[in-house]
Amino acid sequence: MPSLLDPLTLGAVTTQNRVLMAPLTRMRAAVPGDVPNDLMAEYYVQRASAGLLISEGTQISPEGKGYMDTPGIHSDEQVAGWRRVTDAVHEAGGLIAAQLWHVGRVSHESFHDGALPVSASAGPYRNRTTVRGEDGRPTRVACPVPRALRTEEIPRVVEDYRRATVNAREAGFDLVEIHGAHGYLLHQFLAADSNLRTDSYGGSLVNRARLMLEVTDAVVDAWSADRVAIRISPIGSFNGTSDPEGAEAGLHVARELGRRDLAFLHLSEPDWAGGPELDDDYRRALREAHPGPIVGAGGYDRAKADRLIGAGLVDAAAFGRTFIANPDLPRRLAEDLPLNEQRPESFYGGDAEGYTDYPAYGAA
Repeated sequence: MPSLLDPLTLGAVTTQNRVLMAPLTRMRAAVPGDVPNDLMAEYYVQRASAGLLISEGTQISPEGKGYMDTPGIHSDEQVAGWRRVTDAVHEAGGLIAAQLWHVGRVSHESFHDGALPVSASAGPYRNRTTVRGEDGRPTRVACPVPRALRTEEIPRVVEDYRRATVNAREAGFDLVEIHGAHGYLLHQFLAADSNLRTDSYGGSLVNRARLMLEVTDAVVDAWSADRVAIRISPIGSFNGTSDPEGAEAGLHVARELGRRDLAFLHLSEPDWAGGPELDDDYRRALREAHPGPIVGAGGYDRAKADRLIGAGLVDAAAFGRTFIANPDLPRRLAEDLPLNEQRPESFYGGDAEGYTDYPAYGAA
């Protein structure tokens, strides 16, 4: 049976192992312009031994931004910045995917010249995001009540995803991953508690899933299915979204996405955010719904990953905070080496401290 350290084919690429780096917002992009910089290139190169690096969430448009100092992929300068990152990762022998991100209502009017963030519906909800405080440091603030996207605006949003995919190809990425999880825009449309629409994008589950699938088709059309992945989080509470129909919604979109023969389905599990571990019955149902590769992400360690890969319930595991603190994580897992201590206070924003200064094993 396969193990965490075996190669794996994910669409058009073959990974050197099944230890993927999950997308991780780190808020180190250059300002102004939200441009990927040399510090970010160093960070990704340090972790290039992953089977696949999945980039931090990368906003597809100015409207899609929701946190300070997060990179975009909608301007020429951003594309050029990402090209320097991908070239460096490839030179180091790695593979990297761009995560395409629209935060929807998880944002703040200060990012949009005073305009409200957009969402599936205009309803109050409890959540916060991160802006630059008066001292220049990250500050948590409440998200405002968003405005609902008008039906006639939705093709523009789909086009933003398509254009971001074209830009990701130009920037040298190996794949793109659509962010359909964690209470961001596509999840806001999918979830019954955040989508109160009465048009063709609301009401039934088929309608609520429509935008996610239209975006997927546009992204595939801009590249090819074997270069496209998508991340979902059907069960759990994320960014003010806790879908009471999440389990059913996850199976529905898994079936629809499975018909599209994508590179992989990325399943974000609730235990990383304090929820319970996903049960194996639901994993089996997802596997039946989606016969293509499934990447699991959550509270993974070597034992959990090997158990689920060996049982055929996932094909690879994506590691998040563990990869932040251990740039050589695949080696540490392979050789059962001790892990560096994480420094959560430097996860979001700042400079090299807590970003590129975690040592590889045995380094001075």
